[in-house]
Amino acid sequence: MPNLKHALRTLFKSPFVSAVAILSLALGIGANSAIFSLFDEMLLRPLPVVEPSRLVNLGAPGPNPGSQSCGQAGDCDVVFSYPMFLDLQKANTGLSGIAAHVVFGANVAYQGVTVNGDGLQVSGSYFPVLGLRPALGRLFGSQDDTPIGQNFYTVLSYGFWASQLGSDPAIIGKAMVINGKSMTVIGVAPHGFEGTTLGVQPKVFVPMSMRGEMQPSIGVGNDFENRRNYWAYLFARLKPGVSMAQAKASINAVYTPILGQVEAPLQKGMSDSTLKHFKAKLITLEDGRRGQSNLHKQTKTPILLLMCITGIVLLIACANIANLLLARGAGRSMEMAVRLSLGATRGQIVAQLLSESMLLALMGGVASLLVAKWTLAVMSGLMPADMASDLHFSLDGSAIAFAGVLSIVTGFIFGIFPALHSTQAELASVMREAGTKQTGAKAAARFRTSLVTAQIALSMALLMAAGLFVKSLKNVSSVELGIRIDHVTTFAISPVLNGYAPARSMILFQQVERELAAIPGVTGVTTARVPLLANNNWGNSVQVEGFPHGPDVDNNSRFNEIGTDYFKVTGVPMVSGREFTAADALGRPKVAIVNETFAKKFNIGRDAVGKRMSRGGDTLDIEIVGLAKDAKYSDVKAKIPPVFFTAYRQDSTIG
Repeated sequence: MPNLKHALRTLFKSPFVSAVAILSLALGIGANSAIFSLFDEMLLRPLPVVEPSRLVNLGAPGPNPGSQSCGQAGDCDVVFSYPMFLDLQKANTGLSGIAAHVVFGANVAYQGVTVNGDGLQVSGSYFPVLGLRPALGRLFGSQDDTPIGQNFYTVLSYGFWASQLGSDPAIIGKAMVINGKSMTVIGVAPHGFEGTTLGVQPKVFVPMSMRGEMQPSIGVGNDFENRRNYWAYLFARLKPGVSMAQAKASINAVYTPILGQVEAPLQKGMSDSTLKHFKAKLITLEDGRRGQSNLHKQTKTPILLLMCITGIVLLIACANIANLLLARGAGRSMEMAVRLSLGATRGQIVAQLLSESMLLALMGGVASLLVAKWTLAVMSGLMPADMASDLHFSLDGSAIAFAGVLSIVTGFIFGIFPALHSTQAELASVMREAGTKQTGAKAAARFRTSLVTAQIALSMALLMAAGLFVKSLKNVSSVELGIRIDHVTTFAISPVLNGYAPARSMILFQQVERELAAIPGVTGVTTARVPLLANNNWGNSVQVEGFPHGPDVDNNSRFNEIGTDYFKVTGVPMVSGREFTAADALGRPKVAIVNETFAKKFNIGRDAVGKRMSRGGDTLDIEIVGLAKDAKYSDVKAKIPPVFFTAYRQDSTIG
């Protein structure tokens, strides 16, 4: 306590030096704490479940002939068919349970108020595998997996229950409308649990057996029975004492025979070599303690770079403060000499000087929390609104603890040398021996020169990193998208989520198009099922006239359903042929437009118009009426994939 009081008096005696040091530390520690908060949320923090270290994510990279649907939870090589999930779930392996989940768009209506957001379709094993208990009511179990389409129950997320329903305990047993279907609330998920996909905060959980009811346009029978339809994400829990390698061996002992005996016969037209590759596919197991999300992979490199950059900023701040303390120490040399002459030990004085450094660091650490909060607010404002709402841009206990530890470490780093230098034993005779003072001054000068050199080197490294970052931004911004994005506004509507039948939805879509087109200043209106550059991928196997569809042939393509004037509105030139018109409606001959990469892959080139194709069937029932220039599909940095476009007016299930 005496050291602390003396440290306070000393710091107030030189307010300018103290203020500069505190400000430098606040900026350095604050920036590091803000980035650490994101680093912790996206790359470190485990799910708030029982023993998250025993969770594993399942994947099956390799040929997935058929239809694939994937999104935020992972790429298309980690999705499974529902029948395969059931097979693996029933098997006796090194896994104590396997669960399935998939995100869907949800319109939730209760007492006249409708809220739009994400929902999560989950298997009955989802909550048991995670080891979760409800905050209220009950969670799903195996009884909610069957019969298909008959389990009209929902579990609310704790956040939705608290923020939208006022934590009403009487909600259990009441009905709310989800995507036009009346669902009985049976429980509330535990506090702090927001699903297993970073970047997605589900408002409601529904049984996966209700997938057809929640998304009628998908087709319930096809999704639950077709082994060539891949859409479910799987994770599992290791049995106690079972390693990941042992679990992998045991589950593949089940998976391989299913591929060979059940699924291989369904793969028509494969050569022996391709079929051998298909049969040789193995399930992969990866650490699942943080859930399943593309954000883990996408954000790892940028956040690590930001951590390095803010770390350099903090080192520069430490060098600045060490220089300031050395300069101030030179003016206190007489004080130190007198203290040593009066019998104070060097350890006592070093402790006193370090207490001053630590006090500076702690003050800077407290101020850094404000800087960190401001930094997170700025970062949140720069991000798209939907992404910012799904991430927690706030300082939690781990970030505050990180700031505290960082304050102590930096206080020691910048304070130790000035403290040791200012308490050299020779200073006791500084009043009698000027030469000794010169020796100390030279040592301090050498150290200050070293600090300045280190600062310059770190500053150059920081400038180089900033330059590379600016160059990367320039490269990304100069990527040729192939589409016109200036003055373009996009939004989504899904009438089926409010109980609209497909025919009624079609009428609404066309009415919305007409009314938007009539707004002054609107130069064009169009529609698409897959939004622009939204990391949303839909794929399907196709057959194209004149292109082989037998052994060793990759015939998969991305697709989109669009409206009239799509290419005109998005600024994508037509190479040949035409766009869709209002005449391309339900009941008329089916038509498609393909991009250049599609034409190149399927060897139809500039003569694509007039060729026929199908979406995987043997009957070529679709005529290609247009060839469009290539444009980015779902990702700015990814290569342009082959894409075919169909007219949404010809889709009887559109909603």
